[in-house]
Amino acid sequence: MNQTAGQIRVALVEDDPLLRKEIHFHLKQQGFLVFAVQNGKSLDELLMTEPLDVLVLDLSLPGEDGIAIASRIRRSIPSMGIVMLTARTALPDRIRGYEAGADVYLSKPVAPEELTLTLLSLARRVKKIDETPAWTLDLRDRSIYGAEPWQKAFLTNSERALLLALAQAPSHMLETDMICELLSQRSGTSDMGKRALESLVSRLRKKLEALSGHDAEPALKAVWGIGYQLCVPVIVKA
Repeated sequence: MNQTAGQIRVALVEDDPLLRKEIHFHLKQQGFLVFAVQNGKSLDELLMTEPLDVLVLDLSLPGEDGIAIASRIRRSIPSMGIVMLTARTALPDRIRGYEAGADVYLSKPVAPEELTLTLLSLARRVKKIDETPAWTLDLRDRSIYGAEPWQKAFLTNSERALLLALAQAPSHMLETDMICELLSQRSGTSDMGKRALESLVSRLRKKLEALSGHDAEPALKAVWGIGYQLCVPVIVKA
């Protein structure tokens, strides 16, 4: 296994099942940790539970196409590396891809070696973006770090799952019902209702306030009629 690749978490969005399986197999063989999905909706569900470094994205997808997905991912997760993989290689198509936020535009069929080297190179750049005043969510030691190294708070499983989901959600915002369902599945909580979620958010807010200061803008706020939004930039460390 390529040890460098083994540290890189890749999301592959490709609607062709045979091609998706082929690329998935190749990248897995090279040591990447790969999550393969078929559309933007499945990608959003993946982002709520998995920290990712690089997105390999087909341009021509049914429903929401690759351009639209790249645009919103670039807005919500600026540090994400985006590789556009498509048979549409005309200059106007490539320009649209770069304008949408793609870092690299590769034409199909792509040589497996070229895709591997592209991901390695792009991931090295992505992992250097930890420059920050952004906060850091460390999933391994279950902690959130503020802008200063000494600012640290330990998290429960539920708090960690909630912060991860919000950090990678579009606009860093999720609906209440979606959060309850997600936490019931991921954090070992058999039934996360709205009242339990409010208690969880209240406890988490106190921890975040200790990092940001009580006079600062809230790091986690309620969005009336929708759910909750994370209001500070957070880098996810797997």
